[in-house]
Amino acid sequence: MTSLIGSFPSDPTLPQSSDVVVIGAGIVGLSTALELARKGLKVAVVEKGLVGAEQSSRNWGWVRQLNRDFRELPLMRASKDLWEGFAATTGHDTGFRRTGLLFAASDEKSLSEYQHWVDGAKDRGVHADLLTPAQTKAALSSAKQSWRGAIYCKEDGMAEPSMAPLAIAKAARDLGVSFHQECAARGMEKSAGRVSAVVTERGVIKTGAVVVAGGAWSSMFCASLGLRLPQASVNATAMRVTSETRMVDCPIATSTFCLRPRSDGGYTLALSGRGTLDLAPRGLLYARQFLPTYLRRRKGLKVRIGSAFFRGPGAFGRWSLDRASPFESMRILDPGPDTTLISAALASLIDAYPAVKGVRIANAWGGVIDSTPDAIPVISSVSQIPGLFLSTGYSGHGFGLGLGAGRLTADLIANDTPIVDPYAFRYSRFFDGTALGGPSGM
Repeated sequence: MTSLIGSFPSDPTLPQSSDVVVIGAGIVGLSTALELARKGLKVAVVEKGLVGAEQSSRNWGWVRQLNRDFRELPLMRASKDLWEGFAATTGHDTGFRRTGLLFAASDEKSLSEYQHWVDGAKDRGVHADLLTPAQTKAALSSAKQSWRGAIYCKEDGMAEPSMAPLAIAKAARDLGVSFHQECAARGMEKSAGRVSAVVTERGVIKTGAVVVAGGAWSSMFCASLGLRLPQASVNATAMRVTSETRMVDCPIATSTFCLRPRSDGGYTLALSGRGTLDLAPRGLLYARQFLPTYLRRRKGLKVRIGSAFFRGPGAFGRWSLDRASPFESMRILDPGPDTTLISAALASLIDAYPAVKGVRIANAWGGVIDSTPDAIPVISSVSQIPGLFLSTGYSGHGFGLGLGAGRLTADLIANDTPIVDPYAFRYSRFFDGTALGGPSGM
């Protein structure tokens, strides 16, 4: 199995019972397990592959409030505070640094949209600065390209995807959470209509609460329970580049490329808003709900039909709990990087920074982003099955939101006062007539 991060040991035996079972050891599942343990609950995490091996270690590493969907902003504010205090609280380093974060505008339309965001964010307690062209050029001093302006939030920052999942897992284990890798959850058992157990490939764990934090695989798992979860997968490409020329000191987004300085001295580089939509039965099932988001972002999407139509999280499938499930046949989603996107990203970077023509690509990778029709997550109980909770569909925002999302999910499970109002993230919004619309922000 391919992983971009170091190894994490599994516990030797599966517990017979647990207060909560978390399905999925990505950033959200790990954070949920940690917060539940802080509340004194016994928690087991089951993962079909390895801790943090899918999108949680393949993302850009941004921890940003800037240009975020207003519906996510309260949760992101809470998450940022948790990121900042994590190392001091747990003794484990996620690589978080408060560096500021900048979005550059190449035209007046973008600048106007940024002004609208700054005004709306101010009403929600987040301060960002609108920069003039001269201030933007000063902030990006080594860049040749000129921009119409930018927005900048000095409170934002970044963490390291190669470090953060393992740091959170270690903090959770310190509080007694057990981890079971290469141990797929095949399904659930119910008693009197409530969750009573999780059935894994290695045995059964009795429990009264289950969290589905399976990322791109969540919709398939929910379908096996008779639940509809509108979700689609987008393949993204990113790379690590090295250069002797210092380019930026904080993450930046432009109309063409995004760049983040890494703790190893290199940079994570990707194209803005670009990816590949693999058509698959599960996504087509929810095509009408995804239409507004697709229309907004179609210029940056390739659409194709390939093996994902028949195999993977978007495919249809049926299995019995005593037989191998699709989760066991594909332990880690590891799509190859798109070479055309690699070339385009590098060309865009060199156009802005001609002095780095000798830049080297150290490595490149693909990842799979789990998306919802309105591009915000589901963090919710499921009324149809008491004891079942969803924390999924983060639409490329899960890394930054992860610590706050874990806290909110744990609050809902423990029936504690939630860290933020969870209404926007309710599962029922997909079916109760709510006008989902399209995403706002990046």
